[in-house]
Amino acid sequence: MTLKKRINTDYMIAFKERDMLKKNLLSVIKGGIELAEKNKNVQDLSDEDVTAILNQAAKASKETIGKMEDGQIRDFAKEELKIIESYLPKQMTEDEIVDKINELISNGASSTGEIMRGFAGLPADRKMVSEIYLSKINKLENKIN
Repeated sequence: MTLKKRINTDYMIAFKERDMLKKNLLSVIKGGIELAEKNKNVQDLSDEDVTAILNQAAKASKETIGKMEDGQIRDFAKEELKIIESYLPKQMTEDEIVDKINELISNGASSTGEIMRGFAGLPADRKMVSEIYLSKINKLENKIN
């Protein structure tokens, strides 16, 4: 089952079960999918394109969680994020990211851009990748100085 079909199916289930949070969130995501399909002039987006839309929604929820002082709104955004993440591929762990960074460095990657390109297409939190890499570089610079 494609990711788009899974979202549509879950939307109908949430609608029937009167799960308003999930129904409303999936409705917004379905709207994003339909808009992307219209813009690309296709009938079915690839799972990769749907994942990109889900990542945008996850990012928005994370920003809301970080900015909101109102506990109720923050909790609402956390619930939305849980739903969105249930459709995303399992993210790489910190240890997996460190291992991949070490592999990239041993293969000649020497800049942040090269490291980030090494993670293209991998299910890794880009912010975490950047932070780990920059931390590693800072530790190396401190040892040299």
